[in-house]
Amino acid sequence: MSQTQKSIAVLTSGGDAPGMNAAVRAVVRAGVNKGMKVYGVYRGYNGLLNGDVEEMNLRSVSDIIGNGGTMLYTARSEEYATPAGIQRAADFCRSIGVSGVVVIGGDGSFRGARCLTNAGINCIGVPGTIDNDIACSEYTVGFDTAMNTAIQMVDRIRDTAQSHDRCSVVEVMGRRCGDIALQTGIATGATAILVPEVQYNIERDVIARIINTQKTGKKHFIVVVAEGVGGVRDLAKYVEQRLGIEARATVLGHVQRGGSPTLRDRVVASQMGFKAVELLEQNIGNRVVAMQGGGLLTNDMVLQFSRKHKANEDWVNFKLNYKQKKLYDAIVNKEAIVKFSIGTKKATDTYTALYSDGLPLKKDNALV
Repeated sequence: MSQTQKSIAVLTSGGDAPGMNAAVRAVVRAGVNKGMKVYGVYRGYNGLLNGDVEEMNLRSVSDIIGNGGTMLYTARSEEYATPAGIQRAADFCRSIGVSGVVVIGGDGSFRGARCLTNAGINCIGVPGTIDNDIACSEYTVGFDTAMNTAIQMVDRIRDTAQSHDRCSVVEVMGRRCGDIALQTGIATGATAILVPEVQYNIERDVIARIINTQKTGKKHFIVVVAEGVGGVRDLAKYVEQRLGIEARATVLGHVQRGGSPTLRDRVVASQMGFKAVELLEQNIGNRVVAMQGGGLLTNDMVLQFSRKHKANEDWVNFKLNYKQKKLYDAIVNKEAIVKFSIGTKKATDTYTALYSDGLPLKKDNALV
């Protein structure tokens, strides 16, 4: 083992995700078994600024693999986002002999890790976010658990929707990534799914689907909407006014972040944590441990920020690209202009959607 890597640290940053504890456990156990001193950093980058660290041992991470959340806590730090804050964090690492840090988190956490690497402290990123929005990795720790939670919630909502012949519009998390919505919608047999990566048309992609389903005799419907699309309350109101059926909106919210991680999240987190320690042992930094093709590889952090997350084309083609043009044209007058109020996280505005071409333009994940 290189003398420059005799001490490493691990922190969790940004939003918590099920499986983070499994990753922390893997880092600590791998480091200790390689003869390293391993520090746990509490409350993200704030811990490096405030000296809130603790040397970890095998007992420190005993029985945490199945726990949700993160034993190291997590926080966002405005001070760390400054050049002075980054330098202060790097100086603290050097003061306790730490030359490498495993950062478990999402995109923002990795930007902080890149800055710390540039300040002389090697950092390895482990994707830990329920959103599955790390462009260089097809899977992130916490995604599977969040999907399973969302599925359970939607199944319960379906029970009451069926009892009342109701349309339920359900918003799931994911920020600007629609993977949770897309896979949850497929798994629950949703009538319609809206995600920010694919242009959508309310009349064609929601109303027409409901009408077509009604023809089969079905009287209850589930519409799954990604957080990056938003506006579920306005959409439910529009469905009710447009079709004369009762519609309710539900925002699942942070329930998707909690709970015991699934088998997949525990195993992937453990694999990624171990791989991160291997890289630091070799004095390698500025890398993200990623999953591609079912296997692990590493990517330069710079490449991570130069790429944009894309929805899985197989999932999209399976659920969203139905050939409904003829059905749509039969339902909606090509010259019709429909005014529809749809919300974003910042504000709710009224947008006018011209459906003559079947695809309204999008701006900032909203209809225009």
